[in-house]
Amino acid sequence: MPGVDAPARAYPWTALWVLVLAGVLAMALAVAVGSVPLGAADLWAVFTGGGNELQRDLIWSLRAPRALAAFATGGLLALAGALMQVLLRNPLADPYVLGLSGGAAVGALGAMLLGAGAVLVSGSAFAGALLSTLLVFGLARGGGSWTPTRLLLTGVVVAAGWSAVISFLLTMSPAERLPGMLYWLMGDLSHAGAPGWAWLVLVVAVAAMLPLGRPLNVLARGPLQAAALGVAVRPLETSVYVLASLVTAVAVTTAGSVGFVGLIVPHLLRLVLGNDQRLILPASALAGGILLTLADTLARILLAPQQLPVGVITALLGVPVFLFLLYRSR
Repeated sequence: MPGVDAPARAYPWTALWVLVLAGVLAMALAVAVGSVPLGAADLWAVFTGGGNELQRDLIWSLRAPRALAAFATGGLLALAGALMQVLLRNPLADPYVLGLSGGAAVGALGAMLLGAGAVLVSGSAFAGALLSTLLVFGLARGGGSWTPTRLLLTGVVVAAGWSAVISFLLTMSPAERLPGMLYWLMGDLSHAGAPGWAWLVLVVAVAAMLPLGRPLNVLARGPLQAAALGVAVRPLETSVYVLASLVTAVAVTTAGSVGFVGLIVPHLLRLVLGNDQRLILPASALAGGILLTLADTLARILLAPQQLPVGVITALLGVPVFLFLLYRSR
């Protein structure tokens, strides 16, 4: 990755306010659009305590919780991708490509297969993501330092291994649970439930990373130079590993395995805003939330009344971008 303290484009901090406004508009669109469309007057009536019972149920019980869950999940995945990319100085790093999502999915599916509750499912997903993180970085590092190519290849192999374990778990699953588990693995927000937990983790994670923006800027130049400038490299790297695993686990337990959000969003933002992590980290959380909210809205209306898994939409967007990035990094 290029140096991180290079001047950003003109008025870069204005981008945060633009993203906040775009996020509000994306949420409004997600609430308004569907098999039963709602106009601006209908939305205003419901938000101010009016509207009929059908409109209130449609917004407060169905569309608003799903839109909030989509925004939080996208923000978590984009934040995890931004952390991985700056830590590894590799624009191809993201939780999906490096196997973190696969490890979290294995942990969550294993807990589901055993009939565990939501808390244990979340804890198992976190353990799986953390195990995958340690496995990928340990194998990629070997006896020396990792390289972008070695890390990417290791992540692909580990992700393939998790895919095999997932197939085994699906084979062992009861027939009545299998359709729901398959849909969940493709990324599904129709049963996301209350998004409060995901939003809490997202806000806390962004707040925790903002004070570390300057050390991350220095770390992006390389661990040796960061250590020479007084950065505690190993504790910082460990903190980022754990945080990236946590936010990935929460995203996976909320919406299943949604790919490429953590790859596309931070990389495109760096092309526009530069590499100041104090700006990129919150911008990634906002832009990731916007992307997944719009993708989920498209998944709901594209073949209405049938709903597509949101992971299908993000994959259709992410695969061409990923191939383009591979081409650029030859």
